[in-house]
Amino acid sequence: MEQKPQSNHRIYLETLRRMTPEERVAKSFELTEFARSLFRSGLRRRFPEASETELDALFFQRLEKCHNRNY
Repeated sequence: MEQKPQSNHRIYLETLRRMTPEERVAKSFELTEFARSLFRSGLRRRFPEASETELDALFFQRLEKCHNRNY
């Protein structure tokens, strides 16, 4: 039986509440690294001919576009 999205979110929040502050910080770093690796993998697939230097430049150019400029 598939769970509803609201139920999944509730379970997620309950899990976060049970974690220590240190565990939550560690998880945030883990999720950030995972997101970055997915982003780089997508760039690598889209630009297979790019060198590592070119891929780094693309990564940082596109990452810069994602930053909130309202702070």
